[in-house]
Amino acid sequence: MREREQKYDHRSIEKKWQQRWEEQGLFRTKTDISRPKFYYLDMFPYPSGDLHMGHMRNYVIGDVLSRHYTMNGRNVLHPMGYDAFGLPAETAAIERGLHPAKWTPECIARMRAQFNSLGISFDWDREVVTCVPEYYRWNQWLFLRFLERGLAYKKLAPANWCPSCETTLANEEAEGGQCWRCGSQVTKKDIDQWFFRITQYADRLLNDIDLLENWPERVRVMQRNWIGRSEGVEIKFTLEKTGEEIPVFTTRVDTIYGVTFMVLAPEHPLVEKLTAGTEYEEPVRKFVQEVRQMSDIDRLSAVTEKHGMYIGSHAINPMNGDHVPIWITNYVLLEYGTGGVMGVPAHDQRDFEFAKKYDLPIKEVIYPPGAEPGKELERAYVEAGTQVKSGPFDGMPTQQSKDAMADYMEDRNIGKRTVHYRLRDWLISRQRYWGTPIPIVYCDKCGMVPLPDHQLPVALPTDVVFTGKGESPLAKSEEFVNATCPKCGGPARRDTDTMATWIDSSWYFLRYASPQYDKGPFDRKQVDYWLPVDQYVGGIEHAVLHLLYSRFFTKVIHDLGLISFSEPFARLFTQGMIYKDGEKMSKSKSNSVSPDYINERYGADTGRMFILFVGPPDQDAEWNDQGVEGVYRFLNRLWRTATTGLEDGRYIPEWRNHIGQIEAAGELSDLRRKTHQTISKVTRDIVGFHFNTAVSALMEMLNTLMAVKEPAGLEVQHEYRVVWSEVIESLALILSPFAPHIADELWERLGKSGSTYQHEWPKWDEAVAREEQVTIVVQVNGKVRDRLTVPADTPDEDVRQMALSSEKVQQFMEGKQIRNVVVVSGKLVNIVVG
Repeated sequence: MREREQKYDHRSIEKKWQQRWEEQGLFRTKTDISRPKFYYLDMFPYPSGDLHMGHMRNYVIGDVLSRHYTMNGRNVLHPMGYDAFGLPAETAAIERGLHPAKWTPECIARMRAQFNSLGISFDWDREVVTCVPEYYRWNQWLFLRFLERGLAYKKLAPANWCPSCETTLANEEAEGGQCWRCGSQVTKKDIDQWFFRITQYADRLLNDIDLLENWPERVRVMQRNWIGRSEGVEIKFTLEKTGEEIPVFTTRVDTIYGVTFMVLAPEHPLVEKLTAGTEYEEPVRKFVQEVRQMSDIDRLSAVTEKHGMYIGSHAINPMNGDHVPIWITNYVLLEYGTGGVMGVPAHDQRDFEFAKKYDLPIKEVIYPPGAEPGKELERAYVEAGTQVKSGPFDGMPTQQSKDAMADYMEDRNIGKRTVHYRLRDWLISRQRYWGTPIPIVYCDKCGMVPLPDHQLPVALPTDVVFTGKGESPLAKSEEFVNATCPKCGGPARRDTDTMATWIDSSWYFLRYASPQYDKGPFDRKQVDYWLPVDQYVGGIEHAVLHLLYSRFFTKVIHDLGLISFSEPFARLFTQGMIYKDGEKMSKSKSNSVSPDYINERYGADTGRMFILFVGPPDQDAEWNDQGVEGVYRFLNRLWRTATTGLEDGRYIPEWRNHIGQIEAAGELSDLRRKTHQTISKVTRDIVGFHFNTAVSALMEMLNTLMAVKEPAGLEVQHEYRVVWSEVIESLALILSPFAPHIADELWERLGKSGSTYQHEWPKWDEAVAREEQVTIVVQVNGKVRDRLTVPADTPDEDVRQMALSSEKVQQFMEGKQIRNVVVVSGKLVNIVVG
């Protein structure tokens, strides 16, 4: 009988408790204003169909926190959903002949089952799926509100175009400049596309980063850089031939006298105008085509080789009248700044390299302190200095000359102080099928007409054919395209673009508060209780897209009067990646570890604990099969220790009535101390995201318990069993967030009702947890010279005197004067001598 009881049958235990939790609706959340709330949120996944253990890291982190805060009396909202629109579903439709509306739900069902198999405490009643009309109708509703406020507009913008397939391509489909389907060279094609005017919120998005005190500094820096606020001067250069103005923005107005060439973006409208009918027209056209095949990231990259071409025209510098040649290059973008850049090779390294390559003049106008005039530059000088060859500004330090030159330009109307942003308006159009239709129709009589709210949602049609060629499937669906103008009642055509999936994820966190609400995107009362999100967890790769767009949406929705807060996420944590065999865990690299395999062989609790034990959660970590085995052995030892003790009658349910009456000493005292120390450490480690050290502390606690053997003699045996009962009950509770299945099974075998999830988190007694003795490290000038073992309550002054009296310490103080003695209570004495 004992052998059967001691066997840790993880399969039956986990199946039993997962079924019971579901039957009881244990994780359903209710709004209860009498309790403090805690809204925990994972970034929701794309429904690809299968998860691996690398994916599971942040979901297990979230489950530990959610269970912990629930046991600490918080009303926890822990929802899950799916970012279900997007390119992969459409690609699957082309490759497999399977409609996205069928493929996506199948993937979702598979992923939901995997989440449940790991015991994740999601409230599935609040599930949000972005590809259903009940959700995306509110994307359309919000689009119309943006349009009403002038935050949505349409303009010509380049898209990736495959001339063979005659279709637009997403960036992912045009990697390396080739069509993913046919291999043809991808070009750019200008088409009318929708934008959101995020630049209108640039200052607020930038300034409010200072409010995000509980976000990683790395993310805050990335957002500041992405927004890229620059103060400078916009200078009016003029064309030599026509006198037409060319505005150029610079943050280094002090270098204006050193301009030796001008650069225009290849897409700048002046380029075609200036080269039309000239010998430069054809070579420039070819150069522009080549550049437009490059991604913006590649064009701006520091490692991309800089190429350029003179276009046969000159511009006039308004400060000194110099006529400088106009070039086009692959490193200037029309969307950034004004699309024109002044070339100052002596004082900008990129310009310096470009000028060297194309033999352009290099003119120094700022000398560093102690410079030798006439010495050839080896690289650009970009620091502060003194103005030279700068007309009336010669001799001025650069900071003074910046202000003086800006004043001079403003007085003569040849320049003005201004602020520019790196941030561009947000292109939201996609020429795809599997996305939110844009609620706009085009009428020959009325023009562009937004649909009224009562006609939402504009639903995706089902009569579409996926070939990967030609127009978007929406454009080929007569059922979808043909519409009625809501203004005049005449025939109209629907917009056949869909919204970028970033729209879906920019406000989904609001929908979880009331996912079935049908009178608006969310119920204001529920949002007022639950939002903002208390803890958000996801990958660093979303720092400047999803996280910035979510902040933008939240501010717009606040300005619409729909919510009372303007930042969506109070705290943010970015978890590290899981690697295997030296590479990021991925199905495409055939190095992924399936949760199904882990659950079958070791159990979900083993998988959960290992993924937390593998290392600090904010750092990348390597998957280790031996580590999984180690965690599995720990759970088996725990199981044997607990079940053997229960069979031997060690557990006393009413132990609390006796614990204050016993005088535990020796090993029992050490065991109680270790128990209360572990409760304290695990509590603090969970809140502090130190899950790996929390798991380590649980292992140490079990080792201490196993090392204490039951003594003979009724009185001491009773004391042992009282302490054993406190330890095993406490261990089941603090283990629960990490390994909930085995914790609930042990809890039931202790005769307890319900789940550990419903029980109060144990409290520790500081007096019991306090060490009787502590080891004090003694340093001399920062180097360890001795260690002292003293009673834990020894006053600091006594510790100080003991340290100074140590023979080992005195030999390093001989002949020297004591400058300072620093005592860190219970830990350290540092003696500074000199």
